[in-house]
Amino acid sequence: MLKAGFISLGCAKNLVDTEVMLGLLAANDITITDNPQEAEILIINTCSFIESAKEESITTILQMAEYKKHGKCQCLIVAGCLGQRYQQDLLDELPEVDAIVGTGAWHRIIEAINTTLNDKSRALLIDETNTMYDETMPRISTTPFYSAYVKIAEGCSNCCSYCVIPKVRGKFRSRAIESIVAEVKNLVASGVKEINLIAQDTTSYGSDLFGSPQLTALLKELVKIDGLMWIRLLYCYPKYFSNELIELIAAEPKICKYIDLPLQHAHDDILKAMLRQDGRSDIENLLTKLRAKIPGITIRTSFIVGFPGETDAHFEDLLKFVSEQQFDRVGVFTYSKEEDTVASTLPNQIADEVKQERYHSLMSLQCQISERLNQQLEGTVLDVLIEQVSTDQDTIVSGRSYREAPDVDGQIYIENANDCKPGDVIKAKVVQGFTYDVVAEKLST
Repeated sequence: MLKAGFISLGCAKNLVDTEVMLGLLAANDITITDNPQEAEILIINTCSFIESAKEESITTILQMAEYKKHGKCQCLIVAGCLGQRYQQDLLDELPEVDAIVGTGAWHRIIEAINTTLNDKSRALLIDETNTMYDETMPRISTTPFYSAYVKIAEGCSNCCSYCVIPKVRGKFRSRAIESIVAEVKNLVASGVKEINLIAQDTTSYGSDLFGSPQLTALLKELVKIDGLMWIRLLYCYPKYFSNELIELIAAEPKICKYIDLPLQHAHDDILKAMLRQDGRSDIENLLTKLRAKIPGITIRTSFIVGFPGETDAHFEDLLKFVSEQQFDRVGVFTYSKEEDTVASTLPNQIADEVKQERYHSLMSLQCQISERLNQQLEGTVLDVLIEQVSTDQDTIVSGRSYREAPDVDGQIYIENANDCKPGDVIKAKVVQGFTYDVVAEKLST
């Protein structure tokens, strides 16, 4: 029986594609191994969003190619965004690669393997980017048994000036509500307690199917599912955050009081150059409503520094905005000049050293804010989903509350919780806050 090794790079949306491809491999009697030395087939699901992601993808491909010389690998496949973006160029530049499987051709992964192993030829499988998985597809989870990502839409139609996603993932298209509900029911039946809803633009869900965003309608169906504890919203585009959605989040206990709201900048000049659809006043009004209507809400956002034309004054305004808004979590990225984007042709490109200075300045500010906000949690009682129990020497127990998304946010370290195991949900009181993490003590039941 053939063995395949799989490496998934990039975002959670890519991870879902990986899990579906793993399911297709297993359905075709291909064994999955985490030891590349033992694999006849090696697949890398790549990212190409920014320069550092491309570099990581290329490095990983070359590392895996070594197993064609020193392992059992007979078939090296590049899937995902890098292959979709560079296609034949990638085959020409990397003779070690046997097949390219684009973002719209993941369902042809078995065809790619057969072409390479049986026909002894290279394969370039690039389909129209209109394919979506559904609840009938086999899927092997790579996340802990109690948490899962569910992709509710694919592609993006916002066309921000810095972004290649519409080119490599296609236009925005939503899955049917019935398909998503069926998948979530299956996941909950398997033991999942936390569902993380993802898309390139989650709040636009349903706009292509119904003529207007219908995320609220989807959520109203999902909250009916027995056994589901948390529904978390990630990648929410601010433009389509309706009052109805805010009211539902506030009223429904199963929906986490946590919003991932990428803003990218705060100055109108830069937002306009980015082709974002919200101005500063729109953003401030939304943040005010979220905090007024949803007590205890945790807001995560991200910003790009060093965008073309960003002056010292623009950046100082961004720092002032972040200081005023006191976000719970902030991710900061330096602008990456990507070919085939509007932003790459803009004048006044910013020097790398200036980008780095601005990155460190904003991160330093946010670290102070995060530490202060975490310290303000001291004395607060939270429901904590236990994730890790380490017993190497002293027992260390950690988990997350509604305030922490998986992978990107900090952890809650629990004292007096040696009897806990992953997947348990306990009540704990925060006793000390740090920049990224907090320490809490388990409360007796």
